Amino acid sequence: MGGKSAAKVIITVATIVSIITNIYIYTYPSVDPTKCFWRCKSSMTEYEQDILEQGGQLEKAAYFTKRYLKDVSKQLFSKKDRLSNDDDDVPEVHMLAFGDPQIKGTFKSTPYRTRLDTFGNDYFLGHIFDTMVSRLNPTHVAVMGDLFSSQWIGDSEFYNRTIRYVSRIFKRDVSLLESIKENNKNANNEYQVDWDLWGKNFNQIRKEGSPMNFDFGYSDVHSWEDNENYLFINLTGNHDIGYSGDITYQHLSRYNQLFGKDNYWVEYDLDTDHPWRIVVLNSVALEGPALQPEFLEVTWEFLYQLFERRFNGSTVLLTHVPFYKREGLCSDGPEFRFYPEAYEKEPYKSNLLRSQNHLSEDVSNRVLNLIFDNDKPGIILTGHDHEGCETIYNRNSTNGKWVAANTILNNHDLNIKEVTVKSMMGQYEGNTGIVTGQFNKKIGKWQWYYTVCPFNHEHVWWVAKVTAIICSLAWPLLLLVF
Repeated sequence: MGGKSAAKVIITVATIVSIITNIYIYTYPSVDPTKCFWRCKSSMTEYEQDILEQGGQLEKAAYFTKRYLKDVSKQLFSKKDRLSNDDDDVPEVHMLAFGDPQIKGTFKSTPYRTRLDTFGNDYFLGHIFDTMVSRLNPTHVAVMGDLFSSQWIGDSEFYNRTIRYVSRIFKRDVSLLESIKENNKNANNEYQVDWDLWGKNFNQIRKEGSPMNFDFGYSDVHSWEDNENYLFINLTGNHDIGYSGDITYQHLSRYNQLFGKDNYWVEYDLDTDHPWRIVVLNSVALEGPALQPEFLEVTWEFLYQLFERRFNGSTVLLTHVPFYKREGLCSDGPEFRFYPEAYEKEPYKSNLLRSQNHLSEDVSNRVLNLIFDNDKPGIILTGHDHEGCETIYNRNSTNGKWVAANTILNNHDLNIKEVTVKSMMGQYEGNTGIVTGQFNKKIGKWQWYYTVCPFNHEHVWWVAKVTAIICSLAWPLLLLVF
Protein backbone atom coordinates (compact mmCIF):
# COMPACT_ATOMS: atom_id res chain seq x y z
CA MET A 1 0.00 0.00 0.00
CA GLY A 2 2.86 2.31 0.85
CA GLY A 3 4.52 1.59 -2.49
CA LYS A 4 1.34 2.42 -4.36
CA SER A 5 0.97 5.71 -2.49
CA ALA A 6 4.57 6.68 -3.16
CA ALA A 7 4.22 5.82 -6.83
CA LYS A 8 1.03 7.86 -7.06
CA VAL A 9 2.74 10.85 -5.48
CA ILE A 10 5.70 10.62 -7.86
CA ILE A 11 3.52 10.22 -10.94
CA THR A 12 1.19 13.00 -9.78
CA VAL A 13 4.12 15.38 -9.36
CA ALA A 14 5.48 14.36 -12.77
CA THR A 15 2.03 14.94 -14.29
CA ILE A 16 1.80 18.43 -12.81
CA VAL A 17 5.30 19.24 -14.13
CA SER A 18 4.32 17.84 -17.53
CA ILE A 19 1.11 19.90 -17.73
CA ILE A 20 2.85 23.13 -16.69
CA THR A 21 5.85 22.73 -19.00
CA ASN A 22 3.76 21.66 -21.99
CA ILE A 23 1.39 24.60 -21.55
CA TYR A 24 4.43 26.85 -21.34
CA ILE A 25 6.25 25.58 -24.44
CA TYR A 26 3.11 25.96 -26.58
CA THR A 27 2.21 29.41 -25.25
CA TYR A 28 5.61 30.92 -24.40
CA PRO A 29 5.23 34.00 -26.69
CA SER A 30 2.21 35.02 -24.57
CA VAL A 31 4.43 35.31 -21.49
CA ASP A 32 5.82 38.54 -22.95
CA PRO A 33 3.70 39.47 -26.00
CA THR A 34 5.39 42.87 -26.28
CA LYS A 35 8.48 41.04 -27.52
CA CYS A 36 6.69 38.44 -29.60
CA PHE A 37 4.45 40.34 -32.00
CA TRP A 38 4.77 42.62 -35.01
CA ARG A 39 5.58 46.30 -34.46
CA CYS A 40 6.13 45.81 -30.72
CA LYS A 41 9.18 47.12 -28.94
CA SER A 42 11.11 45.00 -26.47
CA SER A 43 10.97 47.75 -23.84
CA MET A 44 8.11 47.75 -21.35
CA THR A 45 5.34 50.31 -21.26
CA GLU A 46 5.31 53.00 -18.57
CA TYR A 47 2.41 51.22 -16.88
CA GLU A 48 4.39 47.97 -16.71
CA GLN A 49 7.42 49.81 -15.39
CA ASP A 50 5.28 51.39 -12.65
CA ILE A 51 3.94 48.00 -11.64
CA LEU A 52 7.42 46.49 -11.48
CA GLU A 53 8.87 49.39 -9.55
CA GLN A 54 6.00 50.33 -7.25
CA GLY A 55 3.37 47.60 -7.35
CA GLY A 56 2.99 44.86 -4.77
CA GLN A 57 3.54 41.19 -5.49
CA LEU A 58 -0.17 40.45 -5.90
CA GLU A 59 -0.63 43.41 -8.23
CA LYS A 60 2.30 42.27 -10.37
CA ALA A 61 1.07 38.68 -10.49
CA ALA A 62 -2.49 39.77 -11.36
CA TYR A 63 -1.40 42.10 -14.15
CA PHE A 64 0.97 39.71 -15.88
CA THR A 65 -1.39 36.74 -15.47
CA LYS A 66 -4.18 38.76 -17.05
CA ARG A 67 -1.89 39.83 -19.90
CA TYR A 68 -0.79 36.23 -20.48
CA LEU A 69 -4.34 34.82 -20.50
CA LYS A 70 -5.57 37.60 -22.76
CA ASP A 71 -2.84 36.89 -25.30
CA VAL A 72 -3.41 33.13 -25.16
CA SER A 73 -7.10 33.71 -25.79
CA LYS A 74 -6.27 36.00 -28.69
CA GLN A 75 -4.08 33.33 -30.28
CA LEU A 76 -6.69 30.61 -29.84
CA PHE A 77 -9.78 32.45 -30.98
CA SER A 78 -8.72 35.36 -33.19
CA LYS A 79 -8.11 35.12 -36.90
CA LYS A 80 -4.46 35.83 -37.68
CA ASP A 81 -4.67 38.20 -40.63
CA ARG A 82 -1.68 40.06 -41.98
CA LEU A 83 -1.92 43.68 -40.95
CA SER A 84 -1.65 46.89 -42.94
CA ASN A 85 -1.04 50.39 -41.71
CA ASP A 86 -4.09 52.03 -40.20
CA ASP A 87 -4.04 54.98 -42.59
CA ASP A 88 -3.35 53.30 -45.93
CA ASP A 89 -3.55 50.01 -47.75
CA VAL A 90 0.16 49.26 -48.17
CA PRO A 91 0.74 45.75 -46.80
CA GLU A 92 3.24 45.49 -43.99
CA VAL A 93 6.36 43.36 -44.35
CA HIS A 94 6.39 40.64 -41.69
CA MET A 95 9.69 38.77 -41.55
CA LEU A 96 10.83 36.11 -39.08
CA ALA A 97 14.62 35.77 -38.79
CA PHE A 98 16.31 32.71 -37.31
CA GLY A 99 19.99 32.88 -36.41
CA ASP A 100 22.51 30.08 -36.95
CA PRO A 101 20.73 26.76 -36.19
CA GLN A 102 23.99 24.83 -36.83
CA ILE A 103 22.46 21.36 -36.85
CA LYS A 104 24.88 18.50 -36.25
CA GLY A 105 25.15 15.15 -37.98
CA THR A 106 25.25 11.53 -36.89
CA PHE A 107 27.56 8.83 -38.16
CA LYS A 108 28.07 5.12 -37.50
CA SER A 109 30.49 5.95 -34.70
CA THR A 110 28.20 8.50 -33.04
CA PRO A 111 27.13 7.42 -29.50
CA TYR A 112 23.41 6.76 -29.04
CA ARG A 113 23.09 9.52 -26.45
CA THR A 114 24.47 12.03 -28.97
CA ARG A 115 22.15 10.67 -31.65
CA LEU A 116 19.18 11.19 -29.35
CA ASP A 117 20.33 14.72 -28.52
CA THR A 118 20.72 15.54 -32.22
CA PHE A 119 17.31 14.04 -32.99
CA GLY A 120 15.66 16.04 -30.22
CA ASN A 121 17.45 19.25 -31.22
CA ASP A 122 15.89 19.08 -34.68
CA TYR A 123 12.42 19.02 -33.15
CA PHE A 124 13.30 21.66 -30.56
CA LEU A 125 14.21 24.04 -33.40
CA GLY A 126 11.16 22.93 -35.35
CA HIS A 127 8.94 23.69 -32.36
CA ILE A 128 10.16 27.29 -32.30
CA PHE A 129 9.48 27.67 -36.01
CA ASP A 130 6.01 26.08 -35.79
CA THR A 131 5.01 28.21 -32.81
CA MET A 132 6.09 31.51 -34.32
CA VAL A 133 4.71 30.87 -37.82
CA SER A 134 1.36 29.80 -36.36
CA ARG A 135 1.29 32.86 -34.11
CA LEU A 136 2.43 35.51 -36.59
CA ASN A 137 1.62 34.34 -40.14
CA PRO A 138 4.76 35.92 -41.68
CA THR A 139 5.28 37.12 -45.23
CA HIS A 140 8.98 36.15 -45.17
CA VAL A 141 11.18 33.73 -43.23
CA ALA A 142 14.98 34.06 -43.29
CA VAL A 143 17.62 31.76 -41.80
CA MET A 144 20.78 33.76 -41.34
CA GLY A 145 23.40 31.20 -42.41
CA ASP A 146 25.32 28.47 -40.58
CA LEU A 147 22.49 26.08 -41.33
CA PHE A 148 24.84 23.21 -40.51
CA SER A 149 27.55 22.79 -37.90
CA SER A 150 30.43 22.08 -40.27
CA GLN A 151 31.47 22.48 -43.89
CA TRP A 152 33.93 19.56 -43.54
CA ILE A 153 31.41 16.90 -44.55
CA GLY A 154 30.90 14.86 -47.67
CA ASP A 155 28.11 15.33 -50.20
CA SER A 156 26.00 12.51 -48.78
CA GLU A 157 26.04 13.91 -45.24
CA PHE A 158 25.39 17.41 -46.60
CA TYR A 159 22.31 16.01 -48.33
CA ASN A 160 21.16 14.13 -45.21
CA ARG A 161 21.37 17.28 -43.11
CA THR A 162 19.54 19.23 -45.80
CA ILE A 163 16.67 16.74 -45.69
CA ARG A 164 16.50 17.01 -41.89
CA TYR A 165 16.75 20.80 -42.02
CA VAL A 166 13.96 21.07 -44.58
CA SER A 167 11.56 18.42 -43.24
CA ARG A 168 12.03 18.30 -39.46
CA ILE A 169 12.81 21.91 -38.64
CA PHE A 170 11.12 24.03 -41.29
CA LYS A 171 8.39 21.61 -42.40
CA ARG A 172 8.88 22.08 -46.11
CA ASP A 173 8.38 19.75 -49.06
CA VAL A 174 11.39 17.53 -49.84
CA SER A 175 10.18 16.14 -53.18
CA LEU A 176 12.45 18.48 -55.16
CA LEU A 177 15.46 17.44 -53.07
CA GLU A 178 14.63 13.78 -53.64
CA SER A 179 14.44 14.32 -57.39
CA ILE A 180 17.79 16.13 -57.30
CA LYS A 181 19.34 13.15 -55.52
CA GLU A 182 17.81 10.78 -58.06
CA ASN A 183 19.69 12.61 -60.81
CA ASN A 184 22.88 13.11 -58.82
CA LYS A 185 23.91 9.91 -57.07
CA ASN A 186 26.93 7.63 -57.03
CA ALA A 187 27.27 3.86 -57.21
CA ASN A 188 26.29 3.57 -53.54
CA ASN A 189 22.98 5.34 -54.22
CA GLU A 190 24.17 8.38 -52.27
CA TYR A 191 23.88 12.00 -53.29
CA GLN A 192 27.00 13.31 -55.05
CA VAL A 193 27.19 16.67 -56.74
CA ASP A 194 28.85 16.96 -60.15
CA TRP A 195 30.93 19.96 -59.13
CA ASP A 196 33.12 19.67 -62.23
CA LEU A 197 30.12 20.24 -64.53
CA TRP A 198 28.83 23.01 -62.26
CA GLY A 199 32.26 24.67 -62.38
CA LYS A 200 32.41 24.52 -66.16
CA ASN A 201 29.00 26.18 -66.43
CA PHE A 202 30.01 28.77 -63.81
CA ASN A 203 33.19 29.68 -65.67
CA GLN A 204 31.46 29.64 -69.05
CA ILE A 205 29.27 32.51 -67.82
CA ARG A 206 32.19 34.50 -66.44
CA LYS A 207 34.67 33.84 -69.25
CA GLU A 208 36.27 36.83 -70.90
CA GLY A 209 34.03 38.59 -73.39
CA SER A 210 30.71 37.19 -72.08
CA PRO A 211 28.34 39.19 -69.88
CA MET A 212 28.45 38.48 -66.16
CA ASN A 213 24.82 37.44 -66.11
CA PHE A 214 24.00 35.02 -63.34
CA ASP A 215 20.30 35.97 -63.21
CA PHE A 216 20.64 37.66 -59.85
CA GLY A 217 17.24 39.37 -59.83
CA TYR A 218 13.62 38.54 -59.08
CA SER A 219 10.46 40.65 -58.90
CA ASP A 220 7.47 40.36 -56.57
CA VAL A 221 8.20 36.79 -55.44
CA HIS A 222 6.07 35.88 -52.43
CA SER A 223 6.87 32.16 -52.20
CA TRP A 224 9.05 29.57 -53.93
CA GLU A 225 6.45 26.79 -53.49
CA ASP A 226 2.74 26.79 -54.34
CA ASN A 227 1.83 25.37 -50.93
CA GLU A 228 3.62 28.10 -48.93
CA ASN A 229 2.26 31.55 -48.13
CA TYR A 230 5.61 33.11 -47.24
CA LEU A 231 8.99 33.46 -48.95
CA PHE A 232 11.61 31.20 -47.38
CA ILE A 233 15.19 32.50 -47.59
CA ASN A 234 18.43 30.66 -46.79
CA LEU A 235 21.80 32.38 -46.44
CA THR A 236 25.31 31.00 -46.84
CA GLY A 237 27.36 30.84 -43.65
CA ASN A 238 30.94 29.84 -43.02
CA HIS A 239 29.77 26.48 -41.60
CA ASP A 240 27.86 25.79 -44.83
CA ILE A 241 30.47 26.57 -47.49
CA GLY A 242 33.54 27.79 -45.53
CA TYR A 243 35.34 31.10 -45.35
CA SER A 244 36.81 32.33 -48.62
CA GLY A 245 40.12 30.55 -47.93
CA ASP A 246 38.19 27.25 -47.77
CA ILE A 247 35.41 27.54 -50.36
CA THR A 248 35.79 24.97 -53.14
CA TYR A 249 33.70 24.25 -56.21
CA GLN A 250 32.28 21.26 -54.34
CA HIS A 251 31.16 23.44 -51.41
CA LEU A 252 29.45 26.09 -53.48
CA SER A 253 27.97 23.79 -56.14
CA ARG A 254 26.15 21.54 -53.68
CA TYR A 255 24.82 24.55 -51.76
CA ASN A 256 23.54 26.08 -55.00
CA GLN A 257 22.00 22.81 -56.10
CA LEU A 258 20.16 22.06 -52.84
CA PHE A 259 19.44 25.56 -51.47
CA GLY A 260 19.54 27.86 -54.48
CA LYS A 261 21.48 31.02 -55.29
CA ASP A 262 23.88 32.54 -52.79
CA ASN A 263 23.53 36.09 -54.18
CA TYR A 264 20.23 37.59 -55.38
CA TRP A 265 17.74 40.38 -54.94
CA VAL A 266 13.94 40.44 -54.89
CA GLU A 267 12.29 43.75 -55.76
CA TYR A 268 8.72 44.55 -54.76
CA ASP A 269 6.16 47.11 -55.91
CA LEU A 270 8.43 48.84 -58.41
CA ASP A 271 5.63 50.77 -60.09
CA THR A 272 4.31 52.29 -56.86
CA ASP A 273 5.29 55.02 -54.42
CA HIS A 274 6.51 52.38 -51.94
CA PRO A 275 9.07 50.10 -53.65
CA TRP A 276 11.29 47.96 -51.44
CA ARG A 277 13.64 45.04 -51.92
CA ILE A 278 15.42 42.16 -50.22
CA VAL A 279 19.12 41.74 -50.95
CA VAL A 280 20.69 38.36 -50.11
CA LEU A 281 24.48 38.65 -50.01
CA ASN A 282 27.07 35.87 -49.70
CA SER A 283 29.38 37.75 -47.32
CA VAL A 284 31.82 34.86 -46.86
CA ALA A 285 32.82 35.38 -50.50
CA LEU A 286 33.67 39.08 -50.31
CA GLU A 287 37.32 39.23 -49.26
CA GLY A 288 40.38 37.06 -49.10
CA PRO A 289 42.95 35.96 -49.94
CA ALA A 290 40.58 33.31 -51.31
CA LEU A 291 41.11 29.75 -52.44
CA GLN A 292 39.01 30.43 -55.55
CA PRO A 293 39.21 34.18 -56.29
CA GLU A 294 36.60 33.83 -59.02
CA PHE A 295 33.91 33.36 -56.36
CA LEU A 296 34.77 36.77 -54.95
CA GLU A 297 34.75 38.23 -58.45
CA VAL A 298 31.17 37.09 -59.01
CA THR A 299 29.98 38.35 -55.61
CA TRP A 300 31.39 41.80 -56.37
CA GLU A 301 29.83 41.65 -59.83
CA PHE A 302 26.52 41.04 -58.10
CA LEU A 303 27.01 44.17 -55.98
CA TYR A 304 27.98 46.28 -59.00
CA GLN A 305 24.89 45.13 -60.91
CA LEU A 306 22.79 45.90 -57.84
CA PHE A 307 24.26 49.40 -57.67
CA GLU A 308 23.73 50.04 -61.38
CA ARG A 309 19.99 49.40 -61.05
CA ARG A 310 19.66 52.74 -59.20
CA PHE A 311 16.86 51.32 -57.13
CA ASN A 312 14.64 54.01 -55.62
CA GLY A 313 13.19 52.16 -52.63
CA SER A 314 14.01 50.77 -49.21
CA THR A 315 16.37 47.82 -48.73
CA VAL A 316 16.38 44.85 -46.37
CA LEU A 317 19.92 43.44 -46.53
CA LEU A 318 20.35 39.83 -45.41
CA THR A 319 23.90 38.53 -44.96
CA HIS A 320 25.81 36.28 -42.58
CA VAL A 321 29.00 38.06 -41.52
CA PRO A 322 28.39 41.37 -39.67
CA PHE A 323 29.92 44.63 -40.87
CA TYR A 324 32.99 46.17 -39.29
CA LYS A 325 32.62 47.71 -35.86
CA ARG A 326 35.04 48.64 -33.14
CA GLU A 327 35.73 46.39 -30.15
CA GLY A 328 33.08 46.57 -27.43
CA LEU A 329 29.96 47.33 -29.45
CA CYS A 330 29.00 43.65 -29.71
CA SER A 331 30.10 40.36 -28.23
CA ASP A 332 32.49 39.75 -31.13
CA GLY A 333 35.17 42.31 -31.88
CA PRO A 334 37.02 42.54 -35.20
CA GLU A 335 39.25 39.52 -35.79
CA PHE A 336 40.88 38.04 -38.88
CA ARG A 337 42.88 34.82 -38.98
CA PHE A 338 44.92 33.48 -41.88
CA TYR A 339 46.45 30.12 -42.63
CA PRO A 340 50.19 30.09 -41.84
CA GLU A 341 52.88 30.32 -44.48
CA ALA A 342 53.90 26.73 -43.81
CA TYR A 343 50.64 24.80 -43.46
CA GLU A 344 51.63 21.17 -43.90
CA LYS A 345 48.11 19.74 -43.66
CA GLU A 346 46.87 21.71 -46.68
CA PRO A 347 49.82 23.63 -48.17
CA TYR A 348 47.65 25.09 -50.97
CA LYS A 349 45.90 27.22 -48.30
CA SER A 350 49.07 29.06 -47.31
CA ASN A 351 48.25 32.65 -46.20
CA LEU A 352 44.58 32.36 -47.22
CA LEU A 353 41.73 33.74 -45.11
CA ARG A 354 40.90 31.23 -42.38
CA SER A 355 38.21 33.05 -40.36
CA GLN A 356 36.73 36.48 -39.66
CA ASN A 357 34.33 37.91 -37.07
CA HIS A 358 33.41 40.95 -39.19
CA LEU A 359 33.95 42.21 -42.69
CA SER A 360 36.94 44.52 -42.90
CA GLU A 361 36.42 48.26 -42.56
CA ASP A 362 37.22 48.92 -46.22
CA VAL A 363 34.94 46.17 -47.53
CA SER A 364 32.17 47.29 -45.16
CA ASN A 365 32.30 50.83 -46.53
CA ARG A 366 32.31 49.64 -50.14
CA VAL A 367 29.38 47.26 -49.67
CA LEU A 368 27.25 49.74 -47.72
CA ASN A 369 27.87 52.47 -50.30
CA LEU A 370 26.89 50.16 -53.15
CA ILE A 371 23.67 48.95 -51.50
CA PHE A 372 22.46 52.04 -49.62
CA ASP A 373 23.37 54.59 -52.28
CA ASN A 374 19.88 56.07 -52.67
CA ASP A 375 19.58 57.67 -49.20
CA LYS A 376 16.49 55.60 -48.43
CA PRO A 377 15.96 53.91 -45.05
CA GLY A 378 16.50 50.21 -44.60
CA ILE A 379 17.66 47.53 -42.21
CA ILE A 380 20.51 44.98 -42.15
CA LEU A 381 20.12 41.50 -40.67
CA THR A 382 23.22 39.36 -40.06
CA GLY A 383 24.12 36.19 -38.18
CA HIS A 384 27.48 34.74 -37.12
CA ASP A 385 27.70 36.33 -33.63
CA HIS A 386 25.42 34.02 -31.66
CA GLU A 387 24.91 36.46 -28.78
CA GLY A 388 23.02 38.95 -30.95
CA CYS A 389 23.54 42.70 -31.20
CA GLU A 390 21.98 45.92 -32.51
CA THR A 391 24.06 48.80 -33.87
CA ILE A 392 23.53 51.85 -36.06
CA TYR A 393 25.71 52.46 -39.14
CA ASN A 394 26.06 56.21 -39.69
CA ARG A 395 27.23 57.49 -43.08
CA ASN A 396 29.27 60.61 -43.68
CA SER A 397 28.59 61.38 -47.34
CA THR A 398 31.58 63.71 -47.64
CA ASN A 399 34.06 60.85 -47.31
CA GLY A 400 31.81 57.81 -47.85
CA LYS A 401 32.72 56.35 -44.47
CA TRP A 402 30.28 54.48 -42.24
CA VAL A 403 30.69 54.43 -38.47
CA ALA A 404 29.02 51.86 -36.23
CA ALA A 405 27.66 53.17 -32.92
CA ASN A 406 24.98 52.48 -30.35
CA THR A 407 23.09 55.62 -31.38
CA ILE A 408 22.51 57.94 -34.32
CA LEU A 409 25.50 60.25 -34.68
CA ASN A 410 25.35 63.94 -35.46
CA ASN A 411 26.79 65.22 -38.76
CA HIS A 412 25.95 61.94 -40.52
CA ASP A 413 23.33 61.98 -43.25
CA LEU A 414 22.11 58.36 -43.35
CA ASN A 415 21.56 55.90 -40.52
CA ILE A 416 20.92 52.18 -41.07
CA LYS A 417 20.34 49.73 -38.24
CA GLU A 418 22.24 46.43 -38.30
CA VAL A 419 20.72 43.61 -36.27
CA THR A 420 22.86 40.59 -35.53
CA VAL A 421 20.14 38.00 -34.99
CA LYS A 422 20.64 36.04 -31.78
CA SER A 423 20.99 32.30 -32.40
CA MET A 424 17.98 29.99 -32.24
CA MET A 425 20.11 27.27 -30.64
CA GLY A 426 18.99 26.03 -27.23
CA GLN A 427 22.00 27.34 -25.31
CA TYR A 428 21.05 30.84 -26.50
CA GLU A 429 17.37 30.39 -25.50
CA GLY A 430 15.89 29.58 -28.90
CA ASN A 431 15.33 33.07 -30.28
CA THR A 432 13.19 34.38 -33.11
CA GLY A 433 13.93 37.78 -34.63
CA ILE A 434 10.79 39.69 -35.62
CA VAL A 435 11.05 42.36 -38.32
CA THR A 436 8.15 44.64 -39.20
CA GLY A 437 8.22 46.95 -42.19
CA GLN A 438 5.62 49.72 -42.37
CA PHE A 439 5.25 52.30 -45.10
CA ASN A 440 4.59 55.72 -43.61
CA LYS A 441 2.54 57.48 -46.25
CA LYS A 442 2.86 60.87 -44.56
CA ILE A 443 6.63 60.98 -45.00
CA GLY A 444 6.74 58.63 -48.02
CA LYS A 445 9.24 56.22 -46.45
CA TRP A 446 9.44 52.71 -45.09
CA GLN A 447 10.09 52.32 -41.38
CA TRP A 448 11.64 49.16 -39.95
CA TYR A 449 11.22 47.73 -36.46
CA TYR A 450 12.91 44.79 -34.77
CA THR A 451 12.40 42.80 -31.60
CA VAL A 452 13.57 39.38 -30.42
CA CYS A 453 11.28 36.71 -28.94
CA PRO A 454 13.17 34.15 -26.79
CA PHE A 455 11.86 30.65 -26.03
CA ASN A 456 14.01 28.99 -23.37
CA HIS A 457 16.90 26.59 -22.98
CA GLU A 458 16.41 23.21 -24.62
CA HIS A 459 16.13 21.51 -21.21
CA VAL A 460 12.63 22.92 -20.72
CA TRP A 461 11.48 21.43 -24.02
CA TRP A 462 13.05 18.07 -23.08
CA VAL A 463 11.34 18.07 -19.66
CA ALA A 464 7.95 18.76 -21.27
CA LYS A 465 8.32 15.97 -23.82
CA VAL A 466 9.91 13.35 -21.54
CA THR A 467 7.47 13.85 -18.66
CA ALA A 468 4.53 13.64 -21.09
CA ILE A 469 5.80 10.30 -22.38
CA ILE A 470 6.54 8.96 -18.89
CA CYS A 471 3.15 9.97 -17.52
CA SER A 472 1.23 8.54 -20.47
CA LEU A 473 2.92 5.18 -19.82
CA ALA A 474 3.03 5.31 -16.02
CA TRP A 475 -0.65 5.94 -15.24
CA PRO A 476 -2.01 2.85 -17.14
CA LEU A 477 0.82 0.77 -15.68
CA LEU A 478 0.04 1.97 -12.16
CA LEU A 479 -3.64 1.05 -12.53
CA LEU A 480 -2.77 -2.41 -13.89
CA VAL A 481 -0.15 -3.26 -11.25
CA PHE A 482 -2.01 -1.97 -8.22
